[in-house]
Amino acid sequence: MTERVAAPPAVRADGAPPGGRGPRRPPPSRRDRRRARRDGAAPRPPLRARLARDWQLLLMTVPAIGLLAVFHYVPTLGNVIAFQDYSPFDGFLGSPFIGFDNFYWLFTDVSFWQAVRNTLAITGFQLLFFFPVPILLAILLDSVMSPRLRLFVQSVVYLPHFFSWVLVITLFQQILGGAGLISQTLRQNGYEGVDLMTNPDAFLLLVTGQMIWKDAGWGTIIFLAALAAINPNLYEAAAVDGAGRWRRIWHITLPGLRPVIVLLLILRLGDALNVGFEQFFLQRDAVGREVAEVLDTFVYWRTLVTGEWSYGAAAGLVKGVVGLVLILVANKVAHRLGEQGIYRRS
Repeated sequence: MTERVAAPPAVRADGAPPGGRGPRRPPPSRRDRRRARRDGAAPRPPLRARLARDWQLLLMTVPAIGLLAVFHYVPTLGNVIAFQDYSPFDGFLGSPFIGFDNFYWLFTDVSFWQAVRNTLAITGFQLLFFFPVPILLAILLDSVMSPRLRLFVQSVVYLPHFFSWVLVITLFQQILGGAGLISQTLRQNGYEGVDLMTNPDAFLLLVTGQMIWKDAGWGTIIFLAALAAINPNLYEAAAVDGAGRWRRIWHITLPGLRPVIVLLLILRLGDALNVGFEQFFLQRDAVGREVAEVLDTFVYWRTLVTGEWSYGAAAGLVKGVVGLVLILVANKVAHRLGEQGIYRRS
């Protein structure tokens, strides 16, 4: 009898044994895609055909691209005056270049570093006490079962966002000022009145409270949308397994919100040196420049008031570069933690 010889096992194209997953193939390169198109794959339509097919969509993007170019990219070219002794009468071409002299005077200016310290202190304080408030408010609104009650609460907390800072500060002045409601109530009961609107020691708490009252409700919109995307079956399964309300929030709600939280935190860090202008400009004289001077008001007083255009442009350019670096670093940290971040290389 002849002995049967087993056939050798087939070898997969990627070199892995049959039945195994094998090594993961890298994504095809641009050269491989071009080669596949040459070897008989569906050819890519020419540019003229793609334009004729998608001209309606392209036409819809023209206003957005125009606004972006006019109000963002074209003004960016004006940063050249940071390296000039700029004069509006001489223009860009007639003003002499002085190199990095404006940056030297900026970095040796005591008032500039004071504005930087105030800006960073306000940003850090608001990250701790303002940033979590929209998250907590969104979770609270999402847990409200009555649709009418939820709609009423949303309308109430959204409304202050549409108030101007002049109106917001006026309302706080009528309540917390020296002649406000709290001071009058204290005096009527035999106590000494308080004036928090002119107290430098309470300024950090004051501006953070104003931000929470004005924009916390508006900030819940994104988090409510993220909560709506969470699968409700996860909550039902957790409830069946005996998980309470806090367990479900900790293990389902917060992990579902984590990508959005990381994204907004990165954007907030990139905007760390831009805490606002109107809010601090309106209260700067009341509490003093030492605590209320931020980079936005510093640029205003050193540029539009004194006419030192190049000096203010240098300060604005430094602020933009620092914000870009913070975004890149925070995005890299988000990638290390396994989050998508703002962008990810393909």
